[in-house]
Amino acid sequence: MADELQRICVVGLGYVGVPTAAMLASKGLDVVGVDVEPARVAAVNAGAPHIDEPGLEALVRNAVGRGGLHAQLEVPAADAFIIAVPTPLDCKQKPDLQHLRDAVASVARVLVPGNLVVVESTSPVGTTEAACAWLAEVRPALSFPHLAGEQSDIRVAYSPERVLPGNILFELVNNDRVVGGVTPACAQAASSMYRLFVQGECALTTARTAELVKLTENAFRDVNLAFANEISQVCDALDISPWQVIELANRHPRVDLLRPGPGVGGHCVAVDPWFLIHAAPRLTPLVQAARQVNDDRPQWVVDRVLSASEGLANPKVACLGLAYKANVSDLRESPAMRIVDRLELELPGTVLVVDPHIASLPDEFEGRRVELVNRDEALGVADIIIVLTDHREFLDIERDRLANKRLIDTRGLWDGWD
Repeated sequence: MADELQRICVVGLGYVGVPTAAMLASKGLDVVGVDVEPARVAAVNAGAPHIDEPGLEALVRNAVGRGGLHAQLEVPAADAFIIAVPTPLDCKQKPDLQHLRDAVASVARVLVPGNLVVVESTSPVGTTEAACAWLAEVRPALSFPHLAGEQSDIRVAYSPERVLPGNILFELVNNDRVVGGVTPACAQAASSMYRLFVQGECALTTARTAELVKLTENAFRDVNLAFANEISQVCDALDISPWQVIELANRHPRVDLLRPGPGVGGHCVAVDPWFLIHAAPRLTPLVQAARQVNDDRPQWVVDRVLSASEGLANPKVACLGLAYKANVSDLRESPAMRIVDRLELELPGTVLVVDPHIASLPDEFEGRRVELVNRDEALGVADIIIVLTDHREFLDIERDRLANKRLIDTRGLWDGWD
């Protein structure tokens, strides 16, 4: 199959689609990136993707410069299609698959026998088989594996991404890959494509299993984080350092607690467990409880700030970090965003935000009492300082700069200070 791939189309130019397209182009393939947003298309074609990720701009610029990668608004004919579009939650925390359905319909219109379609978007179990039916609705003259099995005209598979912002290019190549086919031949075809750039192992399975693997991985992390956050709250109530408790507990050979934080963010861990809950609500009480703990965590932080502000007529609060994790600009599902929002509503005065990885505040803070400032300005005027993201730029803050400040450290940045 790999020898037959000349052109690959990547639908969705987000945090997964752009790096995947650029990586495939770097291997000498003709790659077309497709997105419904003209700004994203223009950015890729200019060699300056909208995603802030180490090494990505150079990879895209080189691929575009060699003619191996270009972006457009419409899906072209190709040998293989990778669909990496958003699958968000609706207002009731249920998966919204409309973007995926639209992408599948766009791909269906240009399919020819022998094509491969791979879904990478996080999806409820059974979605890849449903995608086969959606394809068949648009192209009834073609056969698809959910009905025709191994003899189908089109191969369809599911392979979820496993990358972490800030290290996407390395993990895209080196992480093991789960490749689930609607049939074994579909899995083999998809695996052959990924082996063009993946150095990790490609583990072949069914599409339904691969879909559940993705949800299981992130639900596991969510539960672990909920436990760490809950332990930190117990520690706070008992006036014990949570960081020391977790460090010492992790000396046990069969204990591996994650570190607590102000909540859970990002495009996977804060979202994917809901797909699992939606699939089996009566069978997932633990996952649901973890979601509740982690969703409540930002308010717990806000309550600590309100308590720390007692006695201050007009407290000045500085929030260190807005991104959901260290050393990236990614604001998706960031608990820091929720904390800043609530502080602006519940405290008088301006909320100061420090984040060296973002150039401007998100639109939702426009016209509100939230101001983006540099670190030194915030440290100079703030009465209360909250660490929400452990960016490297915050690691070297001198202790005397924080004298007489009321500190709330949700990341253990100042662990060990008296």
